[in-house]
Amino acid sequence: MTGTTTDVFDTAVLRTELRLFRREPGALFWILVFPTLLLVILGSIPSFREADAAYGGLRPVDAYVPVAVLLGLTVGGLQGMPQVLTGYRERGILRRMSATPVRPAALLSAQMAVCGGAALVSALLALAVGRLAFDVALPAQPLGYLLALLLAVLAALSLGAVLSALSRTTKIAGAVGSAALFPAMFCAGVWLPVQAMPDLLGRVVGWTPFGAAAQALNEAAAGDWPGWSHLAVLVAWTVLLTAGAARWFRWE
Repeated sequence: MTGTTTDVFDTAVLRTELRLFRREPGALFWILVFPTLLLVILGSIPSFREADAAYGGLRPVDAYVPVAVLLGLTVGGLQGMPQVLTGYRERGILRRMSATPVRPAALLSAQMAVCGGAALVSALLALAVGRLAFDVALPAQPLGYLLALLLAVLAALSLGAVLSALSRTTKIAGAVGSAALFPAMFCAGVWLPVQAMPDLLGRVVGWTPFGAAAQALNEAAAGDWPGWSHLAVLVAWTVLLTAGAARWFRWE
């Protein structure tokens, strides 16, 4: 089979997965809409639009924009992709695909592309609404912000791949994903933005992928280049989780 034919099949798989994703109202809401909706709800509270020393002189709504950016990719990586891939394995779809010209790996790549793309759209939506509705400044270091965001997406997807590899059924994938989601949301700053955390807690959270991503995004938003230590944490987690997923993942 030529490389061109393989590319055609891979493109067809990607289009199919994108079409199926658009038909899932739950995924559309939780990944694309919910993070921005949460930002709008919090930004509508008058005290969240006033400068607060606990947030380094920022308004709470300013601090919650990076949180909303991370929330979409967190939900997509930990709740979206694992349940879809586990469902395909559970129903024997992956096994049947192995007997067709379509490579099973194409499905994994397509799922990562769809979830990653949705996470990036969610991030852009949160940034746009934050700017237009609450006058939140756009990232002063856009290249650093983009780099940190892309690394955060890769880390979330690699964690989702590990959950997919370890979960034998969709029920297990949902339970494990939910168990991992809440600590991830805490590290991303959903309940308390990282810059408002006590120093020790902030340092501990900074060693997690979502905590490191939150700190890197905050630095880029303020105009500084993201700390290399935070970027290194994201890269390290992505490499380790990807290696684990490759080792444990089974198509049947």
